[in-house]
Amino acid sequence: MKTLFSCAAAVCLASCAASGMDETSAARSAAAITADATPTAAMPFVMKAGASDRYEIQSSQLALQKAHSADVRQFGQMMIEHHSMTTQQVTAAAEAAGLIPPPPQLEPHQARMIGELQPLSGADFDRAYLRQQRIAHEMALALHGNYAERGDTPSLRQAAAAATPIVRQHLERIRAMPSS
Repeated sequence: MKTLFSCAAAVCLASCAASGMDETSAARSAAAITADATPTAAMPFVMKAGASDRYEIQSSQLALQKAHSADVRQFGQMMIEHHSMTTQQVTAAAEAAGLIPPPPQLEPHQARMIGELQPLSGADFDRAYLRQQRIAHEMALALHGNYAERGDTPSLRQAAAAATPIVRQHLERIRAMPSS
C-alpha cells in the first residue's frame, strides 16, 4: 500500500515539474494525493475530485474558444461532457454517504494552469492545453484509482471506480494526439 502511494506521489512530482510548478508546490500536490487517497479521506477525496473536474471543464471551455485543431476542440467538448458527468456522480455518491459536498473549486495550481492558458491561442494553446491535460489526468487517475481501491466510503469507492476507466481513456487519447 505504501508503495502504491509513493508511486502516485512520484507521478505527481514528475507531472508538476513538467508543468513548470516549483518544487515546493509540486511536493505539496504529491503529498495531497497521497494523503487524500487514504481510507479515511472521504470529504478530501470529494473536494479533490471536484477540483479536478472543475479544472477539466474550465480549461476545456477555453479549448472550445482558442484551440487551432478541430481534434483539440472535439476533445475539449468531450472533457466538458465527461467531467460534468463525473462531478454529478461523485456528488451523488457523497450525498448518499451523508456528506454535503461544497461546490467544486479550483486548487491554486489549477488556477495557475488556467491562467497560463488564457493568453494563448492557436497552435500554442493546443500544445499547452494538451500538456496540461496529460498532467491533470495523470493526477486524477492516481486520485480515483487509489480511492477506488482503498477508500472507506462504499458509494464513493464505486464512483471513483467508475471514473477511473474514463480518466484512463482520456489519458490514452491525449497521448495519441499529435500535438501532445
